[in-house]
Amino acid sequence: QVQLVESGGGLVQPGGSLRLSCVASGSIFSIYAMGWYRQAPGKQRELVARIGNPGNTAYAASVRGRFTISRDNAGNAVYLQMNTLKPEDTAVYYCVFSAVGSDYWGQGTQVTVSS
Repeated sequence: QVQLVESGGGLVQPGGSLRLSCVASGSIFSIYAMGWYRQAPGKQRELVARIGNPGNTAYAASVRGRFTISRDNAGNAVYLQMNTLKPEDTAVYYCVFSAVGSDYWGQGTQVTVSS
């Protein structure tokens, strides 16, 4: 049974930083990408950042230059460093591991940016 456990969300003031972590337990084979999505109230889930093999990255235009995605060498964890946070970054953030034939999702972690 594969589980992705996210952590690092919380309440932060505008301009602040948070670092999200997502760690996988269980065996996941043939992972070709990891990513972070977010969903704000009343909006569709959207891609925030993605990292593939051998480490190429892609970002939503709204976060480029402020957020950085990374992963550990073992391929068991993915991280999202979020700087210069804005109120519009408020959402539930989900990690995803994409393997051949399956996507594995975390349970989500709330990020709230407010003064």
